Amino acid sequence: MLAFVTSLRHPQNSANYARVEVLLRETLVSVTSQTNSDFVVIVVGNKRPSFELPDGVHFVEVAFPPPAPANGPRTARAPFVWDKGTKIGIGLIKARDFSPDHVMIFDADDFVHAELAEFVAARRLHTGWVIDQGWIYSRRRNAYRAQGVFNRTCGTSFILPFDAYGVPNQLRTTADQREVADAFGDRLESILGAHRNALEWFAAHGRVLEPFPMRAAVYHVDTGENHSGKAMKGLARPLNRRFSSDFGIRSHLGPLRTLWRSLGPLPVVQTGVIVVRRIARRFIRKRRSI
Repeated sequence: MLAFVTSLRHPQNSANYARVEVLLRETLVSVTSQTNSDFVVIVVGNKRPSFELPDGVHFVEVAFPPPAPANGPRTARAPFVWDKGTKIGIGLIKARDFSPDHVMIFDADDFVHAELAEFVAARRLHTGWVIDQGWIYSRRRNAYRAQGVFNRTCGTSFILPFDAYGVPNQLRTTADQREVADAFGDRLESILGAHRNALEWFAAHGRVLEPFPMRAAVYHVDTGENHSGKAMKGLARPLNRRFSSDFGIRSHLGPLRTLWRSLGPLPVVQTGVIVVRRIARRFIRKRRSI
């Protein structure tokens, strides 16, 4: 079994918590659209979502305090690593109830490939993968493009055996943040609450991960709730049927608007001919990819 584990930011530290829930709902559509039903999804947060959770999704409510003042700056990293890391720790403790073979920690606004659970289920004894090549997607532009060094860009990038996280047997989902932090030690900051240097951390602890053989995850940007504030700039591919089907992403724009937005901002000095050529090239690529 593959366990998907995620966390939600504290409502007090969200620009728009209703938007956080919308993003989570869209992400859960993606995660639960697996072609293999041998998976479970764990969501940890301070407030149970207002919508009905899909089958196979379990919510664990915690009473952790907000990592930063309600009106304070959102740029400080350490408090949010602490908040996310302890919540992911609780998620792993809950996942233990299902005896998963592997775990994938994912961000609650990203998307995953529909065949991911099927691929992992056929390799139950595998020592783990890193998704080093993925996609970046902008809902605002309804467009996507390839993203290299994915694991340093997006947290939805590691699939590991459950025992790789060293989940303490003595802890329960009722543990407080200090108990979780003490039990997981430096794993909290290195691989639970952050991802940028996780590959190196695992290697230093004797676990060399295999690159996943396909672009199996999508980093969702331009959401208004990304802590990184990441936005998509430049040209990108318009969302097409194949990409939408592979990752469970629902288009919200018509074909012409999608095509136009995928081009991104164009300098005023560019001529109409260049714009038309770019649109034509993008349209041809879209047709080929369908």
